[in-house]
Parts: sequence; structure tokens; C-alpha cells
Amino acid sequence: MTKEYTVLGLMSGTSGDGVDASIIKSDGENKYEVILNKYFEYDKKLYKDFHELRKVVNSLEKLNSLKEKISKLEKDVTLFNAKVLNNFQQSGIDFVGFHGQTIYHSAIEKTSKQLGDGKLLSKLSKQKIVYNFRQNDLENGGQGAPLAPIFHKLLIKQNKITLPVNILNIGGISNVTSVNSKNEIFSSDIGPGNCLIDEWIRFNSKNNYDYNGEIAKSGTTNSIILNQALDIFYNNPNQNRTFDVKDFDLSFVRGLSLADGANTLTEYTSEIISKKLSNNLTFLCGGGRKNKFLVKRIKEKTGFPIKLIDDLNIDGDFVESQAFAYLAIRSYLKLPISFPETTGCKKPSTGGQIIKI
Repeated sequence: MTKEYTVLGLMSGTSGDGVDASIIKSDGENKYEVILNKYFEYDKKLYKDFHELRKVVNSLEKLNSLKEKISKLEKDVTLFNAKVLNNFQQSGIDFVGFHGQTIYHSAIEKTSKQLGDGKLLSKLSKQKIVYNFRQNDLENGGQGAPLAPIFHKLLIKQNKITLPVNILNIGGISNVTSVNSKNEIFSSDIGPGNCLIDEWIRFNSKNNYDYNGEIAKSGTTNSIILNQALDIFYNNPNQNRTFDVKDFDLSFVRGLSLADGANTLTEYTSEIISKKLSNNLTFLCGGGRKNKFLVKRIKEKTGFPIKLIDDLNIDGDFVESQAFAYLAIRSYLKLPISFPETTGCKKPSTGGQIIKI
């Protein structure tokens, strides 16, 4: 009988608002069982400190020159995750998959920095920690993302979802996993998810995001600047399989009202996502699926069948945290977590760095 592990996955997405925590039980290959999902929101100071620093860390030069500030924030992020982990110390977990909080990602520079000190977290929690999931893929010629597709493939199999199918995750960045009728997997980042809309709302109001897309829905699209921005995106010769939030900025909507800016950014985001989707049934997960206006525009632009993954009794808020628990098991067993068809790496590669007690 294949050994199963009970693992806690801690995931902080590019929206930078908190930690998604999931405990799963899995053999790292053929099956998984969700034990528990819970969300822990960053306190206001940590949220503010992260977003302010990430805005400044927009180049490798800044990443290197601001090491002291980054190190301090990394400690704060780690301490927050230690408090989260403390809630589950009686849950019989074998180890922890700790993604951390991405502050800079560049496939071209082979750099992906997640705030999160695995050694400190292990010391504080007395738990085995698997972290730093992306670096090995980068060193093997991959782009370091997306890493969740191997879990998406198991999710599709276990829930008996008819092929072909897409899993579209709309976080700060949007990415898609496609599994064709031959059960072959392909994936890539698509472009912005929530990042531009959220930043616009934070910058121009007291809110952190556009609830249900209501602000965007009340506005009007500026078609001239929208088309100019789309032309720039589509004609960018440096497009990769992965994106970071630093790859996008709000400059093209500055001067618009709150509502018109939100509307134009939602049109921009939905247009890019729609163009990259294949004509298959698509299930949505991630925080962006809750933006009803964004989802409505994606549906209208594609004409494809698009559903929430929640329709399958799967909580779309926690697919990624479950994925990193699963990836931690695969890393622990030295099984591959990235593939040429998912990240562009030269050969299937295992990933996470393991910190033992």
C-alpha cells in the first residue's frame, strides 16, 4: 500500500492579502483528500508594507539593493505564517509546504523571490518545511511557473471531469492549465488577473478590490486607450510563459475616473484572458472568479462554456494552497513538479527545498 502523507499547504498569492492554508492527505501521485481549508488575512501593517515594497522592487537591481528592507519584511511574513501554522499543530501533519509571498519574479533573469524563511519557520514550529519551490525549475531552463498544473491534472482525474478541459486560475496573475482528450497537460500564465484592477482600486479609493466588479460595471470603457494598451501587450516581443505583477502598470488609465478606469482595466484583463483560452469547458478558480463583472465579460467574449470550480463542490479559494501541499509531498518523494509542457523546463524536475527538524 502506498504511503500517504498529511501535509499543510501555506500559499500567499500575488494579490498579497493573506495566507490560504489547506491540509490534504495524499500519496503525492494518484489521489488526495481535503481535510481542512482556512484563510488568514494579513494585518493592515503587513498588507501595507508588502504592497509598498513590492511596488518599489520592480527590477533585479532593486531586489539586490533593498536586501535589508526585504529581509525585514521576509521575517514579518515568516512570523505571520508561524502564527498560522500554530493553529494546526494538533492536526497530525507530517510536514508543511510553504510557498511564501512572491515579491519579484523574472524568468529571463532566472530569479523568483518568495518572502518566507523556511529555516526560521521550521525552527519556530518544530516542523519539517518544504519551500523554495521555483528555483530548481529556473535552473533547469524553466520559467518557474505555473507549478499547480500537476495538481490540476489530479483534480480533474479524481473528480472525473470530462476531457478536454481548462482550469483557469485568476489570481493577481491569471494562468491556465489545459488537459486534452489524450490526457496531455499544457499550461502557461496568460496575463493580468486581479493585479491591475486591485491596484487601481487601492490607489483611488479606500477599498482593496472591486467587490463583484460593481465599480467597473458602473463605468464606461475608454476604447481608444484600451486598444492602444492591447496593441502594446500583443506586440511585446519579450512575452514569456510567466508574468509578474511588475510586468503591468496603470499608466494607460491615469486621468480616468475611478469607475471608468476600473471598467477599462476589466476590459483589458478580460480581453487578454479570453484570447488565450481554448474552446473547451473551462472551470474558474482563484479570487478573480468572484468578480462577477470580469467573469461575465470573459464569458461574453469567448462564447465558451465557463463554470466555477465550486460547481464541483471544490472550494475555488483553496485550489492553490492544496496544490502546494501536494507539491510538497512530491518534492519530499523527489517526484517532478514541473514539466516541459508546463514551465518550459528541459526535463521533468522536482522542486522544493526540504528543511528537516
